[in-house]
Amino acid sequence: MNLTRTIESAEKQYKQILEEFFISVYNEKSLLSHGIDHHRRVWNYAKEFINLIPLKNKDKISHLLSELIIACYLHDIGMSVDPGEKHGKLSREFCRLFLAKNNLPQSNYKDLLEAIENHDNKDYSCNASMNELLTILSVADDLDAFGYIGIFRYSEIYLTRGIEPEKLGYLVRENAEKRFDNFVKTFGSYSEIFQKHSKRYYILDNFFIEYNMQVSYYHFGTELPVGYCGVIEMFSQMITDKKELKELYILVEKYTEDQVIQWFFAGMRSDIG
Repeated sequence: MNLTRTIESAEKQYKQILEEFFISVYNEKSLLSHGIDHHRRVWNYAKEFINLIPLKNKDKISHLLSELIIACYLHDIGMSVDPGEKHGKLSREFCRLFLAKNNLPQSNYKDLLEAIENHDNKDYSCNASMNELLTILSVADDLDAFGYIGIFRYSEIYLTRGIEPEKLGYLVRENAEKRFDNFVKTFGSYSEIFQKHSKRYYILDNFFIEYNMQVSYYHFGTELPVGYCGVIEMFSQMITDKKELKELYILVEKYTEDQVIQWFFAGMRSDIG
């Protein structure tokens, strides 16, 4: 079976209706970092390594890809209701609505519903059930937590959940390390993909190492954000003021002498594309 054609077939059948469904439900102003662009990137990551996963039943690859594109596009849709750690269960319910709307019997999508509900379980205990879909979705979602875009995604979701800036960096590093370890366990033997995404992981990890050192003496609430903490402070203000990223980019021009802020937002623009 030609995998590229099978992927194209899944996209032709599902991509448009998935995006229309997602946009009809999700309010991006409430949590921009987990909007439609995040889900598009997760699907692209999944396509990047689907051929590297040793599938148990390659005769059912067409159905697996149908489930996978749905999972990639709907796994965080529950954050439209609750950005907390239980959003997986909410996303599962939205997925059930999507299946019903498109006359897809739930009995044929048990792995899909399980994967969506458990994708954010970062001790990866549910992956032991050998749900291939969950394995692929988890790694694809993890990869979007790295790099400059990962710094933004972590910051927005953790600040939205009320985590204090002094604790944020330590919690991010702890969570991201689990994601990276899972990535290494799954793809560490594939040199090209490992080098590509390990570099992105260390961009995130090194950022928060520096952030944790600065946060011990940094005073939030100043008129002129500075350095690594300044980046996070700008995100915090964006959340408070309900601004869009394009408005934040305009503000960056005020801090032309701050090399860290300039470096970060240049990298983030490159990540987003």
